[in-house]
Amino acid sequence: MYNMSLLKSFRYTAILEGISYLLFGLTMPLKYMYDILEPNFYVGMAHGLLFILYCILGLSCAIHYKWKFGFSVMAFLASLIPFGTFYLEAKYLKKDEYANH
Repeated sequence: MYNMSLLKSFRYTAILEGISYLLFGLTMPLKYMYDILEPNFYVGMAHGLLFILYCILGLSCAIHYKWKFGFSVMAFLASLIPFGTFYLEAKYLKKDEYANH
């Protein structure tokens, strides 16, 4: 069985959370302009679950890898900004440089 590291799980969740956040750009006009509610409901549910998972995995990584407080805060704030999780993953997490901090 494949054993995924905690950091890799956080990286994948960051990407999925970012995608779900951006999908609101498609589903919000459907909901409010065209009264099509279902896509927004499902994207919202997926985004909520991914956001919670992102926060749990981010906190777990911060504790396990002993991240500095400032970096931990930046990781959590990245989930609140469109494209933030993509930037965090590409600039910091992809290189695994924060696996040893």
